[in-house]
Order: sequence, then structure tokens, then C-alpha cells
Amino acid sequence: MEQKRGPISQFIEKNYLHFNAATVVDAAKGYEQHLLAGGKMLISLAGAMSTAELGISLAEMIRQGKVDIISCTGANLEEDIMNLVAHSHYKRIPNYRDLTPQDEWDLLQNKYNRVTDTCIPEEEAFRKIQHHIEKIWKDAERDGERYFPHENMYKLLLSGVLEDAYEIDPKNSWMLAAAERNLPIVVPGWEDSTMGNIFASYVIKGELKASTVKSGIEYMVWLADFYEKNAVDQGIGFFQIGGGIAGDFAMCVAPMLEQDLEKENIRKWRYFCQITDSTTSFGSYSGCIPNEKITWGKLDIDTPSYMIESDATIVAPLIFAWVLKQ
Repeated sequence: MEQKRGPISQFIEKNYLHFNAATVVDAAKGYEQHLLAGGKMLISLAGAMSTAELGISLAEMIRQGKVDIISCTGANLEEDIMNLVAHSHYKRIPNYRDLTPQDEWDLLQNKYNRVTDTCIPEEEAFRKIQHHIEKIWKDAERDGERYFPHENMYKLLLSGVLEDAYEIDPKNSWMLAAAERNLPIVVPGWEDSTMGNIFASYVIKGELKASTVKSGIEYMVWLADFYEKNAVDQGIGFFQIGGGIAGDFAMCVAPMLEQDLEKENIRKWRYFCQITDSTTSFGSYSGCIPNEKITWGKLDIDTPSYMIESDATIVAPLIFAWVLKQ
């Protein structure tokens, strides 16, 4: 018996009939149809979606097998865990547009780093994780082992050392859901994150070798193998939140296999949706329309494609709600 759609799905189907709203429904239905046909789905996370607590909906998508691989920035990788262990110490500033440079300086002096209307507490978030992840890095180096950034985070979560520090319901942590499922993740440009900066500081101090954490090139090599094995039959879809490196890094794997490795019968991405507030302008990857990706060998001429020009913190949970029949 087919599961009945819940009130969120019913609401958007009834009310979201035109413009960006209609595209939200079309993209949600396209996502669902791609999975029902047997396709797999990659979700890319740019921006600060973890600090926006996307985990409330994304974790359930992971648990229900509605996402097969994630490409995310180092910030999204770590900030979900920071929210998990330091949520009560976060500070929300609804009037952030009215802050003066002095107000911002005062936040820094009180060890708060602001992300739009939300301030991440340095001591409770960064430092609480740093002690444990440092041990994981140093143990790996001592044992002659090397891991990807997300694998180290999985070790941290699955070890249980943080459980007593949880400050939200763990079911709302997408990283915890991903670790429990051992979901594949690629993290391009991980060094551009707080934990990446901290790791670099240990390298500079001579306490760790840079090679102890696997690199972005190694992520691409791994992704090429994953894509070639999984981009079969209905292929893999691409659900992109924002733009930037999290999106383009993963998307480039299809043309790389075809053009640079000269492999035959490589399937391009078989569904594409991007939620972005970036306008189409000069040289912008974040704002380029899907058709531009056809010229780069990323999307096929018949790949179902959707461009939602809106705020991902509003739109992504609605699409996930549709896929989850909420």
C-alpha cells in the first residue's frame, strides 16, 4: 500500500503552482521519480547548511536511503558536529544587519564567530572537537595509516567519545546518520575549514605530516571509481545546494572520465537540480544555468534539470519533505 502524503507535501502541491514555487514541486517530483526508477542521488552542500540545521531533514533522507553520496565543504562536514555538541552555546542575532564594526569586534573578543544570524561559540564548538580529532590524527600517523577527512570524523562520532556532550537530539545530526550508514562523502578543499586550518597548524609546528590526511586529488581518484561503478542503468542524479567547490568538484568527474581518461560509454549526470540565490552573471559557476553544463560534458541533452532561484534554507527542507512523503 502506497504511503499517503503528509501535510507538507499536500500544501506545496496545492499552493506552489507558479514560478520558483512550481519548480520546487517539479524538482521534488523529479528527485522522487529518479529514485523510483532505480537511480542514485548525490547531494552537494555549499554555504553553511549545517549551521542552518539542515540535518533536521537531511539526516532522515540519509536514514531512508534517499541519498547515496554527499559532496560538501569542510565547513559543512564539521559544523554539523559542532551543533551536535555545542548547540546551547550558540548565539542567535536576528538584527545582524544592524551590527556595527565594533559590535562584530566584541563578538570576536567573546569568542563568537558569526554566520549570518548565528554565532558559533569557539570554545564550546571548535575546541571541544579539537582535542579528540587531534588524537585520531596522531594515532593514524603513529600507525602509518592515512584517512580522508570525513573518515576521521566518522571515527570521532562512532567512537562514542562525544555522546555525553550531545546537546540536540542525535537523530537531527546528518553526520551521525551518515557515519552510522558509512555514507560515501567527498570533501574538496577541506583545508578551507576550521579543522583543516587546525590540522595545517600541526603540520607547521612539525607535529603532523600533511600526508596523514588524504588529499583532494585522492578524493577525485576515489570519486572516479565510485562514479564509473554506479553511473549505470538509471545513473546518478545531482542535487546541488548553492554552488562553489562542493558542486563543481563532484560534477567534473563525468567529463573527466570521458574526456581526460578517454573512457567510452560514461553516463552523464541523469538528474540535476540546483537551489541558488546567485544570479546568472559573468563567469559565475554558482549562477550559471543548467544548459551551460551540457557544453562541459556534465549533463546530457535530456537530463531533467531544474534551477530554483531561492533560499536553500527554505527550499531544501520542502523538497526533502516531499521525497519523504511528509
